[in-house]
Amino acid sequence: MTTSLEIIPGQLSLEQLRRIRAGGVSLALRADAFAAIRRGAAVVQAAAAGDAPVYGVNTGFGKLASKRIGKDELAALQRNLIRSHCVGVGAPLSPAVTRLMLATKAASLARGFSGVRESVVQCILDAFNAGLVPYVPAQGSVGASGDLAPLSHMTLALMGEGEMLVDGQRRPALAELEKAGLRPLVLEAKEGLALINGTQTSTALALDALLRFETVYAGAIVSGALSLDAARGSDGPFDPRIHEVRGQPGQIEAAAAYRALLAGSPIRQSHRDGDDRVQDPYCLRCQPQVMGACLDQSRYVRDVLLREANAVTDNPLVFAPEDGPAADAGASPSQGGIAAPGGAASQTLGTSTMVSGGNFHAEPVALAADALACAVAEVGAIAERRIAMLIDTGVSRLPAFLTDNAGLNSGFMIAHVTAAALASENKSLAHPASVDSLPTSANQEDHVSMATFGARRLGPMLDNTAHIIAIELLAAAQGIEFLRPLRSSAPLEDVHALLRERCPPMPSDHYLAPDIERAFALVNEDGDRSLATLLRRRTDMVVLD
Repeated sequence: MTTSLEIIPGQLSLEQLRRIRAGGVSLALRADAFAAIRRGAAVVQAAAAGDAPVYGVNTGFGKLASKRIGKDELAALQRNLIRSHCVGVGAPLSPAVTRLMLATKAASLARGFSGVRESVVQCILDAFNAGLVPYVPAQGSVGASGDLAPLSHMTLALMGEGEMLVDGQRRPALAELEKAGLRPLVLEAKEGLALINGTQTSTALALDALLRFETVYAGAIVSGALSLDAARGSDGPFDPRIHEVRGQPGQIEAAAAYRALLAGSPIRQSHRDGDDRVQDPYCLRCQPQVMGACLDQSRYVRDVLLREANAVTDNPLVFAPEDGPAADAGASPSQGGIAAPGGAASQTLGTSTMVSGGNFHAEPVALAADALACAVAEVGAIAERRIAMLIDTGVSRLPAFLTDNAGLNSGFMIAHVTAAALASENKSLAHPASVDSLPTSANQEDHVSMATFGARRLGPMLDNTAHIIAIELLAAAQGIEFLRPLRSSAPLEDVHALLRERCPPMPSDHYLAPDIERAFALVNEDGDRSLATLLRRRTDMVVLD
């Protein structure tokens, strides 16, 4: 059932973005948003009617900003911009990411600083509400001058000239618009530029990854607690006093979550006295420190991305006072320099101004994506170490490779190799994308953020980490079974039962890959019977509060 979601430009919440990503909602602008849109559009229309050169309205783009365009060609200029910038390659962006693109682009334009007509914003919302998903190739943006190629593909589909993604297949956009009873978007002055000059693709990719990380992170907390009990580790390192004297908020929360998950475990009680192991390995003992730091990192990323999702990131920007340019609409722009990207020139229409800047540069998103990449890699890295610990009988004190009759059976020997391969791959993928800048547009755009790749690579990294956690869950559950008839805590026994509904024990070797994929699906779920929900209910931890 579709529910309605009202957008207040500049005030999208993380919960709203989560619902937009998931689908099943329709979007509507709050009624009072249209006045600001109309004020901005009037400024652009007056500039188009005037004789002064105004970047994005009656000039070429980028390095071609000095080329004047005649009044009779302004609409063609915008159409050509979109057509020429549709140069993306690779697999299409997912529907979830594309939904976030559409919603954040509409919300940004609706703030009234972009100079588009209200019909442009409504066209985006209508397409979203009809369930249309523009076909947008994932590769081709450097994250500066806006996500030009992917946003152009999105716009071309709205114009009826591109393609839509329907059940995983490419379909002509015009036919899909007609099926939905929608008219193609017709662009006027500056509107094509406003639609593609922005960070909505990189932001949508990063938001999609952040919301996935929330679920994967919860799975890692759960799997780490299960591994600790399987290895008969100590809960002493989770003593709240240890974490309070350090004062790191994520660490304090993570330690509390581990304590709640482990509370009342008969396995722990069985070795509380007389245990000759003085200290556990770091992969067990330092979980609050590592996972807490990753939690804090993810919340920094959340804050950056939430600001960016509500931002105005195109160029040039229109500033019209609330008494509006309606009285100014017949005025001509003052003569002055061309407002070109990267410059400080501005054009004035009465009391309204168009100012050129660089909000399209996605450096905030790039750095946030790099920060999240490090957190994703670390969550997987310490989980891989716990798997290695569990299969090492000298450390875990469990049967070698978690199998009876080792030698005849290999148990989890090669499952750990898979985890190691994935953790190592994540190390390479975690290399900062933001430190690499390749000049484009004949050196006009001479420093770029690489935010779009930085955000896009988070998806494969999350897949890798979720697979590592899946393998850890299987290994830890097997370890718990070697300790029977002792039982773990009530929450961890619930985890064990939830896993065993999908994946059988492995007392002797069997085809393990399907079990890994089923456990991977469990790690990624966020329904009523998921690890993420169990963590919230049992520990009160909210990852991205």
